Amino acid sequence: MGKFKFIETEIKDLYIVETKVFGDSRGYFMETYNAKDFKEEGLNMCFVQDNQSKSKKGVLRGLHFQYKYPQGKLVRVTKGKVFDVAVDLRKNSKTLGKWYGVILSEENKRQFYIPERFAHGFLVLSEEVEFVYKCTDFYHHEDEDGILWNDSELGINWPLDKVDEIILSEKDKKWKTLKETKLDF
Repeated sequence: MGKFKFIETEIKDLYIVETKVFGDSRGYFMETYNAKDFKEEGLNMCFVQDNQSKSKKGVLRGLHFQYKYPQGKLVRVTKGKVFDVAVDLRKNSKTLGKWYGVILSEENKRQFYIPERFAHGFLVLSEEVEFVYKCTDFYHHEDEDGILWNDSELGINWPLDKVDEIILSEKDKKWKTLKETKLDF
């Protein structure tokens, strides 16, 4: 294995990325992104913004997406554990409305590449999490929308048995279902 292992999911263009970790008695080192290696895999994106969030257990952020300024995201956890979800919103996709979820943690050091035109969200499973992501476009508050996290038609299998309470922001409580959301791309 090179520095990265790119694992294709059943949704086209959505990848789990495993990184080679070099460890010894002092700790570890790993490369989390290399434009050349990603380009060789066909992932030829340009990241323009890095973000980091800290959340407590039970926080569910999402499912967020952008219309005019869609963001591809390379996400990972530096502390704690989340269940991370991407939903395909691409109009002409065979997997429109399908979701894929993966556990990201400081232990497994996995990353998740979510392309543009996907909704994204995560549920915090550990007592606390620090979540880091690289974005292919800048954040535009006025362009953000979302889909209700528990849309029954999406049927996302959130690991709710791992948390006592779901904690949502006010805006995440107000999103509509996918069917009610006008995907004006």
